[in-house]
Amino acid sequence: MDDQDFESLVRNSSSIGHRRSIRLEGYDYTSEGGYFITLVTHHHNPLFGKVIDDEMLENEFGQIVREEWFRTARLRPTVELLEDEFVVMPNHIHGIIWLFDEKDNRSNKKVTGDQSGHPVRAYRDTPLQSPSNTIGAIIRGFKGAVTTRINTIRQVKGEPVWLRNYYEHIITTETEYANIVDYIQFNPMNWGM
Repeated sequence: MDDQDFESLVRNSSSIGHRRSIRLEGYDYTSEGGYFITLVTHHHNPLFGKVIDDEMLENEFGQIVREEWFRTARLRPTVELLEDEFVVMPNHIHGIIWLFDEKDNRSNKKVTGDQSGHPVRAYRDTPLQSPSNTIGAIIRGFKGAVTTRINTIRQVKGEPVWLRNYYEHIITTETEYANIVDYIQFNPMNWGM
């Protein structure tokens, strides 16, 4: 899904006074496994830097985004984030969030799906966790931290940095995971297309 498709999906999922969720109905977003996340800036503003010669050059705001992304894993023991699974672009970011039980070995990640391709827990079933461990809560915290820091520098209050929603995809197979990582890593080279 490219960024224009994402913005169109977000715009079409909204109506005055009511927003339709683009989340998978009935899915437990505290479930262990990998989640591919895309966040887009408000009005596609290129706030985070420039792509020059197929390389992303992050500005101060882009560096804030990177710092807050990886700070998330330090603040939340159930989250693992890896450098090669994340990219900051001028007007969006892509990354994979791995959710784990606190007691699990984080480096032993895997993705699974049932016969129909529907996502299932990547490890054993765990008791219901605190809402603060949902993908939605993690994204809200990240977006809020980035917005606060950027707006402090810009000396504005309440100015939106991000589109209201975000795109998320539950990773269900190793092949899907490999394709997503390639997409993330080659995103700066594909910027001009």
